[in-house]
Amino acid sequence: MMGLAVLVFCGLFYYFFLAPYIRKWKYIHTEGEYGVYIPNGYTIYGIDISHYQKDIDWEKMVKDVERKEYPLKFIFVKATEGENHHDELFNKNFENARKYGFIRGAYHFYIPSITAEKQAKNFIAQVQLSPGDLPPVLDVESTGGRTKKELKREIKRWLSLIEKHYGAKPIIYASLRFKENYLSDDELNSYPLWIAHYYVDSVQYKGPWHFWQNTDMAKIPGIDPYVDLNIFHGTIEELTKLTIK
Repeated sequence: MMGLAVLVFCGLFYYFFLAPYIRKWKYIHTEGEYGVYIPNGYTIYGIDISHYQKDIDWEKMVKDVERKEYPLKFIFVKATEGENHHDELFNKNFENARKYGFIRGAYHFYIPSITAEKQAKNFIAQVQLSPGDLPPVLDVESTGGRTKKELKREIKRWLSLIEKHYGAKPIIYASLRFKENYLSDDELNSYPLWIAHYYVDSVQYKGPWHFWQNTDMAKIPGIDPYVDLNIFHGTIEELTKLTIK
């Protein structure tokens, strides 16, 4: 019995503590594009940025990524958060993303304690989208103490208001577990999905997805120190088809 208990303990210790560390070590210590492990089978890459990346040296960044086997094609830029917060570098980053030839998108960081109407108003006041831009993104990462029913109701309200204003179906950003636990029903599953799932070889979400944020440790000259790397699940033609007309 003691031997069995030891085996069970060792198995649980490996699964919950060692395995995640080993996966992360593999992803950030494997020499490859952007300084991290790159999953097989994908060719369209992008990043997401905010004021946390500080002032980006766009000339240096573009010069580096153009030499990659799979150069960056799209950039998501943080625009707003909650009721009245504006990312201080949004306008500069959003303008430069287009200036340097990237397909660009803007996202809102959702605060569950604030009404959907107030948050949608904040995003709309800050973000003007043009043909060729990606649809608006709602970044949802916590419940804020709301019940699943309350959270889903308010999120659906934000999505509806934003779709009505911009004429494009918004994208939902969430981690794998958060999506599965809080944001899955027929209506929410109809929205394009940008899923965060780090240090794995493939997305384990069972439904359709469009973007995969697979690491937060990508290294790109001109961006200090690290940046999130994202994969588009499709071709460049399919990415372009997703943009606002």
